[in-house]
Amino acid sequence: MMNPNPDFMNARQFITIPIIPLKTSDTGAYALSLMREYRVSHLPVVNDLEYLGLISDKDIASLNNLDEPVGNHSLSLGLPHVMENQHVYEIIKTLAALKLTLLPVLDENNHYLGVINLASMIHLFSDIFAIDNPGGIIILEINEKDYLLTEIAQIVESNDAKILNLYITSIPDKGKMEVTIKVNKIDIGPILQTFSRYNYTVNASYFEDTYSEGIQERFDSFMNYLNV
Repeated sequence: MMNPNPDFMNARQFITIPIIPLKTSDTGAYALSLMREYRVSHLPVVNDLEYLGLISDKDIASLNNLDEPVGNHSLSLGLPHVMENQHVYEIIKTLAALKLTLLPVLDENNHYLGVINLASMIHLFSDIFAIDNPGGIIILEINEKDYLLTEIAQIVESNDAKILNLYITSIPDKGKMEVTIKVNKIDIGPILQTFSRYNYTVNASYFEDTYSEGIQERFDSFMNYLNV
């Protein structure tokens, strides 16, 4: 199971250096050219260190004249951002909720530091889900009150295996949770049998040759598309 360094998981660590913010004097045409270059649909508008808001390609499409400065128009998205010391989960939550391709990062004085783009989060998920590591996937359905991480780990380790990562998805309307486990063994049959003996419900399981390679291929294709 992944136990990341808390400092590494803070927003400042994921700032994407190459992405240049817009100034209020920049034109819509210039903004669109940067979006095409960076393969994003949003860009921050910054004057000196002051973060003024996030502009989208839809905002620019509504301009009467693409040669007008972006500062002449209101920004539909307002001021979405994260602070430099916020955890990566807050970044993911905000990116997903607002359907953003990047997210500005501010310091404690509300000064603009840079942006986190969606591609860097994809890289993070690759690490979290241990895509590069061979192994098997087991998905359990557990009553919330019955969840015991120590027991799950003990079952896996009793079969000479290790948990590479573990991810929990809540099913609130059922009072249950879905626990997705990746282990470092391809042959997970004995682990599944032990979970069965302990009366765990196994919703699904995948072996390396039917799951991990496909996930890796799709991940590689997606990263090639993002050109990162």
